Amino acid sequence: MSESSAEAVAAVASAATGATGNWRKVTGIAGAAIGVIAAGAAAGVAIERMTVGRSMRERARLALDSTGPYGSLRGVPGTARAEDGTELYYEVDDIEPEIAAVTPRRRRLFGRKTPAPVTVVFSHGYCLNQDAWHFQRAALRGVVRTVYWDQRSHGRSARGVAQLEDGMPVTIDQLGRDLRAVLDAAVPEGPIVLVGHSMGGMTVMAFADQYPELIRDRVVATAFVGTSAGRMGEVSFGLPVAGVNAVRRVLPGVLKALGQQAALVERGRRATADLFAGIIKRYSFASRDVDPAVARFAERLIEGTPIDVVAEFYPAFTDHEKTAALKLFKDMPVLVLAGIGDLVTPSEHSEAIADQLPDAELVLVPDAGHLVMLEHPEVVTDRLADLLTRAGAVPAGATVSGYGSTSSTAQRG
Repeated sequence: MSESSAEAVAAVASAATGATGNWRKVTGIAGAAIGVIAAGAAAGVAIERMTVGRSMRERARLALDSTGPYGSLRGVPGTARAEDGTELYYEVDDIEPEIAAVTPRRRRLFGRKTPAPVTVVFSHGYCLNQDAWHFQRAALRGVVRTVYWDQRSHGRSARGVAQLEDGMPVTIDQLGRDLRAVLDAAVPEGPIVLVGHSMGGMTVMAFADQYPELIRDRVVATAFVGTSAGRMGEVSFGLPVAGVNAVRRVLPGVLKALGQQAALVERGRRATADLFAGIIKRYSFASRDVDPAVARFAERLIEGTPIDVVAEFYPAFTDHEKTAALKLFKDMPVLVLAGIGDLVTPSEHSEAIADQLPDAELVLVPDAGHLVMLEHPEVVTDRLADLLTRAGAVPAGATVSGYGSTSSTAQRG
């Protein structure tokens, strides 16, 4: 661990002043784990500290928070109820009336009695919420019916009842059943396109595994963005072997302990905002010219996830294995897209998905990290629009609106 990362981790530990000796011990272990992850990011933070005052950095964050419309798009709200009673929040963006007519392609696919237009359902990733699809939502608004939902314990959805009241662990299979509840409430009829990023893609696979008849009868296309079908326990997160082994060994227990002291940890997160901003940027983006307002937007999304929720969900990923379920998507248009610089779900995992779906379109985006839909929205939206056209979700002549760019150099041009 570098000296700068050790100092940054010490700041986290200082937030635990006055806690019990056991908590200080846990914080020390947490510091070691976080320090391994933070080593690269903290060096940049240390340089920034020498050149920019803390109050100036805080003013900059506040200014960025008020910049741009990121996360401001809203639709018609609705609530679905999961099998354990958890309220799942979703929003619907409806289609423009002139586009709602049945196209020749849809008539061939679904017959003359299609009761509803194609609905595109977006499932977000771990520690995010539905607003992570901001650019795609802006581009597709009015062109196709869309549903955006917050996974349990994320965004505007309620905390998972099974976790909060019954102490049950989160599973990816449970998330698949949550998706079924959202579809029953928001899309009770008509064809569906499923789009999932990271954990959202895993949710789609778990849904397919449990409800193959719905995949066969109603799903007409699927997009897997920066996700994995399994073997997540082997991901190195860009760390050296010794570092990743240490993290794998202690992180689950550390997160559990941190989750039990959520209020204390949240104060520590605020006290070390600069460090965590560096970590978030490193594991979200790969290019150097990401719009600072978009980078700050990503921070806000992730910061909005309470530490006890982070702890609840983390163990589910090592158990995720849905390679066998991929065969259910073979008879439909499929997009598999990932950033080559993704350290969270490496692009090799997307290649493995494409290997199981030889007719799928595989898109590997250079200079892109885990939040590729925010970093390079123009690429993601373009390929989604093509997928929707191939699936008959939108007429071939429909115009997808401008979706902007998160590149600061592009904006200056």
